Amino acid sequence: VQLQASGGGLVQAGGSLRLSCGASGGTLSSYVMGWFRQTPGKEREFVAAISWSGTTTAYADSVKGRFTISRDNAKNTVYLQMNSLKPEDTAVYSCAAGGTWTEARKEYTYDYWGQGTQVTVSS
Repeated sequence: VQLQASGGGLVQAGGSLRLSCGASGGTLSSYVMGWFRQTPGKEREFVAAISWSGTTTAYADSVKGRFTISRDNAKNTVYLQMNSLKPEDTAVYSCAAGGTWTEARKEYTYDYWGQGTQVTVSS
């Protein structure tokens, strides 16, 4: 499975962006899907995850109430709607597909990673 994240860009604080994660070479419907982000000099951090059915989601405390993860299995795509963006949300955002919901906040549970998309929030 090959993943590709898109939708990043430059936005002012308070603005919104929607990231998309598409797949080729396989279907995402049986995978837990996650979004992670990374800034230079820092470790990659968990942002959000969604179960294979889409009925269960999880968020980092820093984005809870502002970001929404969703999926459309028919389109083989996962989304991350980001509202009320803050400068500290600036990072490269990557999507991942993996196995275990109970470990959805952990990088090691994910088998496939896409190239990231840059999100820059100006103050």
